[in-house]
Amino acid sequence: MEVAALRAQIVGIDRPVPLLDGSFKPYVYLDNAASTPALRPVQEKVNELLECYSSVHRGSGYKSLLTTDAYERSRRIVASFCGADPVRDCVIFVKNTTEAINKLAHRISLQPGEVLLTTGMEHHSNDLPWRGRGQVEYIGLTQEGSLDLDDLDGKLRHLSGRVRLVAVTGASNVTGFINPLHEAAELAHQAGALFFADCAQLAPHRLVSMGAAGSPGRLDFLALSGHKLYAPFGSGVLVGPQDFFECGPPDMVGGGTIELVSRNEVFWANAPERDEAGSPNVIGAVALAAAIQVLQKVGMERIAAHEASLTRYALQRLAKVEGLRIYGSSDPERLEDRVGVIAFDLSGVHHAKVAAILSFEGGIAVRDGCFCAHPYVIDLLGVDRQGYEAFKDKALHHDRSTLPGLVRASFGCFSNEEDINRLVEMLERIVTGDYRGDYRCQASSGSYFPIGLDLAAWLTLGSGL
Repeated sequence: MEVAALRAQIVGIDRPVPLLDGSFKPYVYLDNAASTPALRPVQEKVNELLECYSSVHRGSGYKSLLTTDAYERSRRIVASFCGADPVRDCVIFVKNTTEAINKLAHRISLQPGEVLLTTGMEHHSNDLPWRGRGQVEYIGLTQEGSLDLDDLDGKLRHLSGRVRLVAVTGASNVTGFINPLHEAAELAHQAGALFFADCAQLAPHRLVSMGAAGSPGRLDFLALSGHKLYAPFGSGVLVGPQDFFECGPPDMVGGGTIELVSRNEVFWANAPERDEAGSPNVIGAVALAAAIQVLQKVGMERIAAHEASLTRYALQRLAKVEGLRIYGSSDPERLEDRVGVIAFDLSGVHHAKVAAILSFEGGIAVRDGCFCAHPYVIDLLGVDRQGYEAFKDKALHHDRSTLPGLVRASFGCFSNEEDINRLVEMLERIVTGDYRGDYRCQASSGSYFPIGLDLAAWLTLGSGL
């Protein structure tokens, strides 16, 4: 399958959306960094499985055996996609990357004085779980917002023998910067630390691999989410050494996590079952595996090349929009160390208002705000302590109208140059004031809406919803 053919494989790609003037227009979806739409082969595989769906593990009925086989086959497909060692590693199915990181944070043991290292560019999901476990130190960033490997090396030396784990995102969901995971992992291992890679943002765009067995740069742990991989059915994975997850009790206990229970004793199951409490999301696991198979058939290298070409085109076109500033790298020839995520603002126009106009009058979906990476965006914007205190006080009183933020356009494997053209044309209209609505901010959410719009009537999903 060619990359260009993937567009026709996106569920809902041709569904028009309503605009403020009463017309309908084909949807331009540029919010893939948040969630991707579903691939049609994934939808078809889910529908096929539903015909035979039954409870997994220990069921003797035909459908139960078939469902169990599909679930465990999906686990093997995911393991192969991640470059996991089939003997050494295990794949734990979870809801998403956030749950995966919380699970790892719960399971990792810390001795007094030990430190956890993460970076200043992380999604909250790769920051807050570590804060809840112990002392966290942050690896510095360059002026443009990319990872400073020298600072990582310096902190590992300064904290010699005390760093338990280094946690780094594979790609930023704000600037798109790709981090040198295997180089960072090698530095961590030299210092006696474990290494975790949050690959939720990286996996849809680049080949992801734990690394060769015995390699000093091999990743110890990796996590990703199906909803960012064209399989939005509520599944993600945590991959890591089986023996690690067979030490100690799981973070959630109950059905499926045990080998034997008496009134007085509990014997936990081996990994990964030990960490998959309750009835698993079989549909989500199979959907994720089906999406992976489609991407592998196309080839992650070809997907990366397509998205690099699209990112170059977007950066070139956006550079010509008056008053638009890109955060991170705006160099259209610097594509090896970034994915197709572009964060920007428009001079004189609130980020939430830009996003609203794009949606209501252009049928274009982007995201605005801080993208669950508040510290990173605040630093990129150069907000000082006084500015932070001013909007913090309002936000804590349920007024989000002054929260800083950016607008983010993010591409998927199905995105094309026409999507970029639509975005740029609408941004140019915003700059000149050529839009229809009179927009007002809803303080409680920080979002903008056109005055007079009956949102409840405007948003419909068939009968009954």
